[in-house]
Amino acid sequence: MFRLDGKTALVTGAGSGIGEAIARCFAGQGAVVWVVDRDQKSGAATVAAITSDGGKADFASADVSDAEAVLALAARLPPLDILVNNAGIGHVGNLRGTSAADLDRMYSVNVRGPFNFCKAFVPAMLGRRRGSVVSLASIGGVVAVRDRLAYTISKFAVVGLTKSLALDHSHEGVRFNCICPGRVETPFVKARIAEYPDPEKAYRDMASTQLNGRMARPEEIAAAALYLAADESEMVTGSTLMIDGGWSAGK
Repeated sequence: MFRLDGKTALVTGAGSGIGEAIARCFAGQGAVVWVVDRDQKSGAATVAAITSDGGKADFASADVSDAEAVLALAARLPPLDILVNNAGIGHVGNLRGTSAADLDRMYSVNVRGPFNFCKAFVPAMLGRRRGSVVSLASIGGVVAVRDRLAYTISKFAVVGLTKSLALDHSHEGVRFNCICPGRVETPFVKARIAEYPDPEKAYRDMASTQLNGRMARPEEIAAAALYLAADESEMVTGSTLMIDGGWSAGK
């Protein structure tokens, strides 16, 4: 397993799901982790889980869409070696079911969020000529997903942000990559499945887009993030890593 000893990492949206799995994975491999989430209770729970396992972590509350708040956070935190832009939201709807306000909401969190954190934290990385930025996009950032118009637009933007940053700044010692998961069995997804009359069928239907017939586990996404954060991936920048069970293979 790749080690992160001596590195400081920040993970947004780390109070649950993929973000929590990444934070716990990084701490388990030696990183000091800043857990960032709007929900203080869930963020504190992630910190408690890390420290009970012998890791090092602290919590910071932030709204990723608030540029001034993110800049203020960067001013009081130590320099980062690793930034993970994980926080994100979703929206179900095609053109008829998507308002301008829906699109603005997707953009403010899913696009402005990663931009705000890069704007606040990456300059110090560039100054030290080292660092890794990992952003969570989606299968919907590479191929269109039905009835996810605003979400797909926002995740294509995350892929574009990653590639642009890599092109502009990788020669300065900082790497930029993104992960594009398919469907992942997060607590949110599990709760949604449980609302269906036949949860087992709902799971099979949701997982059917993935060639191996199942959803990914948050820990599988965390393992990919660990590789991209570690020194062993030094030659990887500007990449889009698909973890979609083959969903995009025929696209």
